[in-house]
Amino acid sequence: MTARIARFFFTALAFAALTPVAYAGHYPVTVRSCNRNVTFTHAPSRAVSNDVNLTEMMLRLGLRSRMAGYTGIDGWKTAQPSLHDELSGLPELALRYPSLETLVASGADLYVAGWNYGMRVGGPITPTTLARFGIASYELTESCAHVMPRPAASFDDVYNDLRNLGAIFDVDARAHALIAAMQARIDAVSRTLGPQVERTRVFVYDSGEDKPFTAGALAMPSALIRAAGGKNVMDDIAQSWTQVSWESVVARNPQAIVIVDYGAVTADQKIQFLIGNPALANVDAVRSRHFIVVHYDAATPGVRNADAVETIAHGLHLAAFAPRPAAAEQAAQGR
Repeated sequence: MTARIARFFFTALAFAALTPVAYAGHYPVTVRSCNRNVTFTHAPSRAVSNDVNLTEMMLRLGLRSRMAGYTGIDGWKTAQPSLHDELSGLPELALRYPSLETLVASGADLYVAGWNYGMRVGGPITPTTLARFGIASYELTESCAHVMPRPAASFDDVYNDLRNLGAIFDVDARAHALIAAMQARIDAVSRTLGPQVERTRVFVYDSGEDKPFTAGALAMPSALIRAAGGKNVMDDIAQSWTQVSWESVVARNPQAIVIVDYGAVTADQKIQFLIGNPALANVDAVRSRHFIVVHYDAATPGVRNADAVETIAHGLHLAAFAPRPAAAEQAAQGR
């Protein structure tokens, strides 16, 4: 242990000594995080979340007062203005991925992150390296595909994260209320579309010019598109977010393109790039200018996923959501 790390370690111990144990009657609690069981003897009081989606989970669960800060939002420009307002006064400890020194110096007792959402396989920040300094970690379920075999992404991944965070912090009722609200909205879209909906071929464009960065079967947009009455044209790729070739996009000929909106390049600039790319001139979505913009925090696993389902469903099947004339409405209800 270097002298610098040692100083950070003793700082963390000092924070821990000042923190009272809370909600003792609820603990110990054990949750499954990827391929690990993680046990908590009390509610964390200095949690750090990475990225906008995980940070929003913490805020919606009412856990701001139990956070030491957050990381990885402004560096990627993923936050909407409303979130910046909610985070006012809470420190952003790192613009992108934090260092081990930063997390230890903050006195963090829990890092809420994921693989490629604040941690990298073989990188300096992992559950193992954090545990050496007494920092627990919880991994975003969808991201577990980077470290273990997993099925295609689903809403159950998000519900699992909310339930687990609810258990860790003893806010189960809030977690179940959030899950129920999301399920109700997604179910409403499903009822509107009906079981015989004709699925639209959809390509997800995150970024990239030489090669597009997109969502495979193990990334959340596949579940969003499926719930919205579409089919991700890359859902036969058993990967999460990944690069593909433009030739593969042309061969699959999507009828609509979902633009993930974040970063220095605006959604409109991304659309103009796609329109101006000669290789895509004959792709149905480009010819018809059928683009649907979804913000990053709704496209990644989190509490805004119902927003994304509604946005994509309206973009793919607008007629199904059009208000019906009163006479037709009454006839449909058998009046």
